[in-house]
Amino acid sequence: MRNLSGNWVMIVALWAAIGTVFQLYTAWIGFLSPREQRSLHLMIFLPLAFLLYPARKGNTEKGPNTLDLVMVAIGLVACFNSYWNAFSFNMRLEGVTPVELKEQILGGLMIVVVIEAVRRAVTPILAIMILLALGYLVTSEYWPGMMNYRNIPYREIIDIMYLGNDQGMFGTLTGISTTMVAIFIAFGSAVEQLGLGRLFNNFGSRVAGRQVGGPGKVAVLTSAMFGSISGSATANVFSTGSFTIPMMKRVGYRPNFAGGVETAASVGGQLMPPIMGAGAFVMAEFTNIAYIEIIKAAALGAICYFFMLLITVHLTARRQGLRGLPEDQIPTWRAVARDIHLVVPIIVLVVMLILRYSPHMSALFSIFATVAVACLRKHTFPTPAILWAMLVNAGTNTVIVALACLGAGMIVAALTVTGLVISMGGLITSMAHGSLVLAGILIMFTTLLMGMGLPTTAAYVITASISAPTLIAEFGVAPLAAHLFVFYFAILADATPPVSIASYAAASISGGSPLTTGVHAIRMALAGFIVAFSFLFSPGLLAMSGVGDAVMQLLLVVGSLTAIAAGFTGFLRARLVMPLRVLAILGGLGTALSHDLSDLTRLGGVVVLLLVLVLLPKVWVCHEPAPQAEPENA
Repeated sequence: MRNLSGNWVMIVALWAAIGTVFQLYTAWIGFLSPREQRSLHLMIFLPLAFLLYPARKGNTEKGPNTLDLVMVAIGLVACFNSYWNAFSFNMRLEGVTPVELKEQILGGLMIVVVIEAVRRAVTPILAIMILLALGYLVTSEYWPGMMNYRNIPYREIIDIMYLGNDQGMFGTLTGISTTMVAIFIAFGSAVEQLGLGRLFNNFGSRVAGRQVGGPGKVAVLTSAMFGSISGSATANVFSTGSFTIPMMKRVGYRPNFAGGVETAASVGGQLMPPIMGAGAFVMAEFTNIAYIEIIKAAALGAICYFFMLLITVHLTARRQGLRGLPEDQIPTWRAVARDIHLVVPIIVLVVMLILRYSPHMSALFSIFATVAVACLRKHTFPTPAILWAMLVNAGTNTVIVALACLGAGMIVAALTVTGLVISMGGLITSMAHGSLVLAGILIMFTTLLMGMGLPTTAAYVITASISAPTLIAEFGVAPLAAHLFVFYFAILADATPPVSIASYAAASISGGSPLTTGVHAIRMALAGFIVAFSFLFSPGLLAMSGVGDAVMQLLLVVGSLTAIAAGFTGFLRARLVMPLRVLAILGGLGTALSHDLSDLTRLGGVVVLLLVLVLLPKVWVCHEPAPQAEPENA
């Protein structure tokens, strides 16, 4: 962000706080009509991007320049026009009612402003994707094959992007941002400012700090809890990794491995119920599946994911002979208990969701509960400065998500209007030749490639609009399983080299190599790949077919992940020679993904594999020399 100074500090802070108050107020009284709500939402958060983010990195300006203020003015006017004329825009017939000259001008300027705002505040990759989508609309009549479409004049592009009510800039995805995502960002800001992160850190250190390789396990537990609320892998790396990565290095973890642990754990935070970042709320709106059903279905998969992280950290520490934290660095249970009252808002949120209250109302009352319980203890009492920081941080954090949803909405509109969504789905179907496994692999690579460098919400929305209908209609996959499959890979793209933003953040703290850190991260995040494919074939892992089936699938996946982790680390009960490591990895993958075999056969295979890995090293004595300590940049 720009280093503001002078009056601009207060102006921008006040602007962001007003945006948060608007979201809280409309959630309390009831949202305005969709067009009005979305227009005011963007009228606040779109211009804010030009006040917070400079046009280029390294800019030393202490406030917005003339061009920034022009962009702010255009955004305000274009969004206000949408708000003021909401009724007439709602009543017009899209594609039939003529587009007036004023809307053509404002719509064109709005598109330019949105692309620049996305480039600055979100990522240039998403801005380029928007440009490509618009370029395709302009040139669609000249493309061959399935990409060929009729001529789309400029007026129709403005009709789609600026005037549309269900698509484009003021469409459904912007509606999700203003009615659901923004209120949960405010909740995350509230619990963070009042000390929930401190509670997670102390609890994780107390539970796992003294164990073998304790700091690594603290990083996994803390990032799992905090990442569920923060909803951003990069933000999670900087917030929790700033103390967990140095702590891991102090006890002997190598820099790249320490960064990889934090990256994988921070990325996986968005898979962890009960909040799952912002993506789960988008999924609920996308699928019309109750939010509580989504988090119930995601719970076992999240357990498997973080189990592999913990077992990998544990086996690595055992192999390297790493100890836990010194006793004087471990918080006491008294220190943990001082903040235990801050868990109450999470309980309120979960209970209200279980009772089928709407997500935004659940989040709103959880915010009230956060402030109320914070008043119970002196050290968490919400002073006016803390409350102000809550409002300002929530507003500034909403900018990125609002723009990500806005940009994704424009891309999806271009794909939908031209029928390219259906064509790409048909291409996947024809290339898969009726094989669900092959279709899943194609969708996996598509999602990982499109998701590199994109926020999770945008990556999920864009790829789900293409892939999920194909899985559902052509291969008979349950809607929830199809969307969770895409959602997992949209998240895992953040940990996939070479464009792994979270890995770059972790490497900046650890002093390691971003690429090597990303390799460690994706190796530990392999559990996410296995869980995602299991969703396609095993309703038990989604808790959709009874307790017995759920337990069986959990045992299968956990046992397989244990073998894979042993193969990667080269250790289980003792060091494993290379042939056993290969056997462990291939055997674990085989038992986890051989869904054509019966569950009992696969479980028997897991048991035999683990017995071999435990017993055979005692017979097959390893004569390799003891490993030498690697240099710090390894």
